[in-house]
Amino acid sequence: MALSGTTDSDPAAPIMFDHLSLSTFNELELMVYHYVIKHREQIPYMRIRELAQAAGVSTTTVLRFCKKLGCTGFSEFRIRFRLSLEQDTASVTRFGVNELMSFFKSINNPEFETLIDQAAALISDAERVLFVGVGTSGSLGKYGARFFSNVGKFSNHIDDPYYPISTDTFHNAVAIILSVSGETQDMLKLAQKFSFHKCKIISITNSETCSLAKLADFNLSYHMPQFMVGHNHNITTQVPVVYIIETIGRRLTANPPA
Repeated sequence: MALSGTTDSDPAAPIMFDHLSLSTFNELELMVYHYVIKHREQIPYMRIRELAQAAGVSTTTVLRFCKKLGCTGFSEFRIRFRLSLEQDTASVTRFGVNELMSFFKSINNPEFETLIDQAAALISDAERVLFVGVGTSGSLGKYGARFFSNVGKFSNHIDDPYYPISTDTFHNAVAIILSVSGETQDMLKLAQKFSFHKCKIISITNSETCSLAKLADFNLSYHMPQFMVGHNHNITTQVPVVYIIETIGRRLTANPPA
């Protein structure tokens, strides 16, 4: 996959991680990606072994990461990455702005629009929509249910991981399950119950390689660096989740349910 914005006649074009490129990364390559965007100032001066050790992967993984971005090797990746930093004239003065800019650049392509269309089509055909999440994701689920209801698709939210899923009420329904890690055991058990009762699942997670994404019928991922306070509190930005929810909701207004 070539770098977005890169052409044969413009080898020094800045690197942009588009959504299609990110979707090709496996779990180890995503570890390299997250390290790179969190330590962008150091990357141009690092050797491949230093990057591999810092990211907790092998040099082979780093090379695969570079080649999936259209680079012949780490040296070319490092040069292009340095040039992209030099050409970036945006003034970033607050924590997190770089990550948000990377996200919005990554989804500015037809591939991501197609994913949104596919998710909206699943939701439009459903008789019921349920937003599911716990903690911060539960709060976002409540917001999502209200937003969808505002645009004409009545929705409910579930923020209780032990909510009983034991009837055919969920047949021809869509559960939109929100989870940053996609590895919360209670959410995975709930997802299995939804599937058993023939309820379609759309997962919105930080990575498409997580367990929840694999259980879901359809996944949308946003690939943001995860930030933890202590060992239990995840404060990874949820701006991409809000954007995805609102974008799908607005897409529903263009194709309202019958």
